[in-house]
Amino acid sequence: MDSEKYFKKGELEKLSIEEAPKMVTSVPGPKAQKVLEESFQSESMARGAGRFPMVYAEGKGATSVDPDGNIFIDMSAGVAVNSVGRCNPRVIKAMQEQMTTLMHGGDMSNIKRTELAKKVSSVMPAGLRDNAITYFTQSGSAAVETAIKFIRKITGRSQIVAFHGAYHGIWLGGNSLTTGNQYRRGYGPFMPDVIHVPYPYCYRCCFGLEYPSCNLQCAHYVDYVLNTPYTGAYDVAAVFVEAQQGESGYVPAPPGYLEIVKKACEKNGALYVSDEVQAGAGRTGKMWAIEHYDVEPDMITWGKGMGGDVPMAGLSMRKDLAEQVEDLSQPNTWAANATLCAACLENIEIITENDRALVNRAASLGEEISEQLREGAKDIKNIGEVRGKGLMIGIELVEDKESRNPLGADATINTLINLLNRGVISFPCGRYGNVIRYMPPLILSKEHATKAVDIFLETAKEI
Repeated sequence: MDSEKYFKKGELEKLSIEEAPKMVTSVPGPKAQKVLEESFQSESMARGAGRFPMVYAEGKGATSVDPDGNIFIDMSAGVAVNSVGRCNPRVIKAMQEQMTTLMHGGDMSNIKRTELAKKVSSVMPAGLRDNAITYFTQSGSAAVETAIKFIRKITGRSQIVAFHGAYHGIWLGGNSLTTGNQYRRGYGPFMPDVIHVPYPYCYRCCFGLEYPSCNLQCAHYVDYVLNTPYTGAYDVAAVFVEAQQGESGYVPAPPGYLEIVKKACEKNGALYVSDEVQAGAGRTGKMWAIEHYDVEPDMITWGKGMGGDVPMAGLSMRKDLAEQVEDLSQPNTWAANATLCAACLENIEIITENDRALVNRAASLGEEISEQLREGAKDIKNIGEVRGKGLMIGIELVEDKESRNPLGADATINTLINLLNRGVISFPCGRYGNVIRYMPPLILSKEHATKAVDIFLETAKEI
């Protein structure tokens, strides 16, 4: 499908600052430095960015401005949040109109909340589409916590299976499923009855095999754990899985993998939960990453890109499962604030209108970016692999292509700071902290995309 035909010439470009990137100072400049110093004195640096030297002052589409007037191409989208661009005029208008009638309504029905629940059900993947009940939260972490609680009630079981490299949030339950050392070290003990199994990180296969000759050994291992006596998996309630892992390096599951895992769940009687907090809302070139596979999930946790510029998340589950959750068992004062619902509704409308033109564009533009990166990487020894789907692209940095030894985290951070000084905002991820991720707004212009990749490739040559 030619998704570009749905957009008038210059329509997407005008959502961003055309002249980006434009640097007037080094980063951080004097004004940004002052903000950072005050922030370090008054705010916990346990936050996700730690002491990264970026300060946001303005945002427009796929561009951002710092206090010193530096204009950046923003390939981060607020960590995959600003799906239709920062401060999208249509979203702002929807919020302004709603704010004149009702903002907070309490944890009970309001018109926008009900409208949003129906809309969410209508855009779910097969198996859940028009058959989903949604519980609203303010964050992906909270959606996962809710899923764990509901799953145990529904199944009468206690164990949860998650994967090496998983990120499912940072509260007690989600953090017990998450495997990143920085989120776990010193914070235990965690929730009991969690089993971790290998994820198909094909570039660094834990079995020393190669796809597809491996015959998806890692998937069959999950089946073995779930459905073989004496593996310790005797009471499994659910399997939580990302169709494309986020924080561990933007690693997509290879074809056939998730289908085997789903069948293993069905054989065991465990529920299949697709965590779409980072990969959903059109980012991978499908509305949901799970739609790249022949799998119907029992539940989906979502957030980030669905709300756009506002905190909106939720757990969507099959109606027959939701019927087993008792009324009044999970109060949430701020759930589905009417103003946030209005923003989320408009955000979903923009993403899905015109036969999901923006989603389809994410697929085609993402492939163009990936090809540009792969072509440029041929002559750069420090780029090991370019992977991902749509506009969820991971660039794994290595010492050299032959050894595949991960580039040190310090060298990766230095690369990101060098990019920042050239006007491109990117964030790291990966098990070794050596993956640069591209997760720009879906409205990123082709011109800004090309510029951002060119700047990255020039920077990578200097590692």
